[in-house]
Amino acid sequence: MSASLSSKTVLLGLSLTLSPAAFAETLTGPQRNAVRSAESYLAFAGFSRTGLIEQLSSAFGDGYDVADATVAVDSLGVDWNRQAVRSADSYLSFMGFSCNGLIEQLSSDAGDGFTVQQAQFGAQQAGAC
Repeated sequence: MSASLSSKTVLLGLSLTLSPAAFAETLTGPQRNAVRSAESYLAFAGFSRTGLIEQLSSAFGDGYDVADATVAVDSLGVDWNRQAVRSADSYLSFMGFSCNGLIEQLSSDAGDGFTVQQAQFGAQQAGAC
């Protein structure tokens, strides 16, 4: 095993065993700032993992480095199914969707970017199916 692969394996093993508070202490300054931004977005609306990373890293969003945004989002322990329900509820609050239409909106790359399973869960829990 190469030294770099060994280091990555050890680092990965450590990050998986750290508590959320201890893991947060390992974040860089930009990653901690991205966490704060992500938490603000999640307080406002439902986001998929992909959508939140894109919002944080987009030049039209916050402009964080994609790697920093990804680490920040993954450090939060978000329930993505719950986020899919929030997004589905939001869509249904201002317009009608068929079950399949809402799943497509929630799961498409041009839409919210949830996985199909998360989108199905969200649409079902929101009452569209």
